[in-house]
Amino acid sequence: MSPTLAAVLLIGIFVLAGALIALGLGLSRRARRLEEAGGPAAATGADAASPSVAAPPRPPALRDRLGKTRATLSRSLGALTGHRAIDDEAWDSVEEALLLADVGVATTSRLLDDLRARAAADRIGDPEQLVPLLREELVEDLAGPDRSLHHAPDGPTVWLFVGVNGTGKTTTIAKLARREIDDGRPALLAAADTFRAAAADQLTHWADRVGADVVRGQEGADPGSVVFDAMNAAGGRGAGVVLVDTAGRMHTKVNLMEELKKVRRIAERTPGALQEVLLVIDATTGQNGLTQATQFADAVDVTGVVLTKLDGTSKGGIVLAIEAELDIPVKLVGVGEAPDDLVPFDPEEFVAALFA
Repeated sequence: MSPTLAAVLLIGIFVLAGALIALGLGLSRRARRLEEAGGPAAATGADAASPSVAAPPRPPALRDRLGKTRATLSRSLGALTGHRAIDDEAWDSVEEALLLADVGVATTSRLLDDLRARAAADRIGDPEQLVPLLREELVEDLAGPDRSLHHAPDGPTVWLFVGVNGTGKTTTIAKLARREIDDGRPALLAAADTFRAAAADQLTHWADRVGADVVRGQEGADPGSVVFDAMNAAGGRGAGVVLVDTAGRMHTKVNLMEELKKVRRIAERTPGALQEVLLVIDATTGQNGLTQATQFADAVDVTGVVLTKLDGTSKGGIVLAIEAELDIPVKLVGVGEAPDDLVPFDPEEFVAALFA
């Protein structure tokens, strides 16, 4: 090798070594700056290994779930925008909105009378001001009833669930059972719908999913005997609440109602145990749901309504009809399939969601 080539190679080696040293120093200084700033380089050791804690799920907002009923109201009430005075046509728009939302003829007529009187007293002349006035009227109309679910002061609590098949009775029971268990009250499910094939299997499936016990009888067995056995078993199994599923269909309506009366009498044999008789209604049935409520209320003294599938209907006004015509409070509403989608009914939130 010539002396000239050797010198060139030696110079190249020194240059490369210098570049590597400079690069190493630069990376070291960058890492030190990130560590001082608390950046990614600082997330080492125990800090990097610590798992993130998921925030608890937020309850669903009714504003996001009542779009169909809200759209029904807004289509009719939107006609008020072009009016210069509160005339018959303006009142017809308000009436149409309430009827299309399935508030019902009787309740709509009463609400309109109250709204007319209020508009006159407040000297309202702008048709668009009827909307906030109606909103206030609906909140006041729904105010007052006790919407809480009650528990027995001593011993197991019994909640009886009634309603026709297909309303979501079994899944409602499962969701409430899970909530009670989460609140420290072990749940026992009583499969007293012995008339419908596979009803007990369905309830047992849900009991396994939510961690509840279940008492069931043979298909076709006396529903009252299932309730009797469940109440006897509740104390031994440490159950805080017994949730009773009942039949929603029998050979005749008379047979069904008589059977429900019998089940209630058996539940009442333990003084103070029966705290709620909850009627589960599918909101998509609208005024048909009001007819169902009337029949069940006459038979078993319903204490509250669970209105399911409220997110899938434009007939959310049935809430007002049930409470006004039957004087039965809506205690819970279902606005989705998830366990957390069964929520306590809040009148102010409900009305706000209709007009938001």
